[in-house]
Amino acid sequence: MNLIHSIFEIRAGIAWLRFDRPKQLNALNPQVFEDIAAAVEQVESDHAIKALVITGNRHAFAAGADIKHMASGDIPLSTELTDVSNLAQQRLAELSKPSIAAIAGYALGGGCEVALCCDFRIAAENAVFGLPEIKLGIIPGGGGTQRLPRLIGLGPAVKMIMTGETIDARESLAAGLVHTVVPLDRLEKEAEALALQLSQRPVIALRAAKTAIYGGLNMALADGLRLEQSLFCMLFGTEDQKEGMAAFIEKRPPNFSGR
Repeated sequence: MNLIHSIFEIRAGIAWLRFDRPKQLNALNPQVFEDIAAAVEQVESDHAIKALVITGNRHAFAAGADIKHMASGDIPLSTELTDVSNLAQQRLAELSKPSIAAIAGYALGGGCEVALCCDFRIAAENAVFGLPEIKLGIIPGGGGTQRLPRLIGLGPAVKMIMTGETIDARESLAAGLVHTVVPLDRLEKEAEALALQLSQRPVIALRAAKTAIYGGLNMALADGLRLEQSLFCMLFGTEDQKEGMAAFIEKRPPNFSGR
């Protein structure tokens, strides 16, 4: 896999995608989104990979889109850019395996939107979140107006989107935007610990959980409950269900096979 602005590595069954445009504070451009799409495809296709962690550096997760690239643009360019970004982000959001955003420094605009596509968000104490597009005469174009309200509620999302103001790590935790806040020097260790914990869970059940949670968001409650029931019952046909319940009864750790 030949990435342009990112570094991809696999450690102990965990894939790490690190944005690598430090001089631009990891600002996102079409090539970065292509990196994301390629990394997600690799994670999805490699059965040895159990989870994906996306991160940046200590100063920035990703400080939004590359404004210099956008400033002289027109409607066709903006359409092309959002087509590329939304395709990559949708692939990330639909990844069947757990995904974690490990966020230090700035997560603004597109950077915040990428983080919203992950299942978990862990923030360092210096993290700053925002959707400042309104200050540039535009609105979020990578899912911010849709994913943020679904995650933190309409009121807080409206304030962030329509004022363009940023919030810090503690405010993000209180709003439910992130799951935990840790010291900067503990960020990657916390992300790794969570990824390793998730890697011990049964693969098919994790996939079913993601399908139920995210699929149900776009359904009426009755339809979501039927989806949950069908997935619940389907799991009783797996070897992992038999192993998990036998291990519980026998008071031993389960040995899941992914079947």
